[in-house]
Amino acid sequence: MFDFNSLPDEQKAYYHDKLHEYAERIGGVNFLLLLIEAIKEASPHPLTATHRELSLSSVKLKWNKVIFNDKLQLLIKTHENGGKGGNLLPKKETKGFKKVLNLLRMMKPIIFTVMPAHREDGEGFIFQPFEIISESNTKLNFIFEILFFSSMGSVKEILNYKTKV
Repeated sequence: MFDFNSLPDEQKAYYHDKLHEYAERIGGVNFLLLLIEAIKEASPHPLTATHRELSLSSVKLKWNKVIFNDKLQLLIKTHENGGKGGNLLPKKETKGFKKVLNLLRMMKPIIFTVMPAHREDGEGFIFQPFEIISESNTKLNFIFEILFFSSMGSVKEILNYKTKV
């Protein structure tokens, strides 16, 4: 995960507002935290579920393509070894470049849908796992990173950030 504490105040405020916006779309901060907690506690990892869904009493997360465990492990390793600025793509001459490129190509079309269990709680939201910055720079989407890779402490830190006046 990006180091939230090292970000400038404007970016901290942006991520704080963005995360609150996502939370409100599914019924509030508690529903978002419940979803993240369920993802962290699930075994095996929910992304490898053949039914492509994680259902809770308050929120449902669905996606349109199965992610096999070897691809998930490569994504985790690539994320942990991410270069400067969180770029997932290694340099072309780096060993394993083709594997990572194929992983990104395989996962790029996946669409995740997060919906509250009750329509009155919010409209939900849709996201893809990556942000393609340029041909040589691909990052994890902010909400994908929050849901699947961030610690609960980091998420709470972002949610509780107070804008400096």
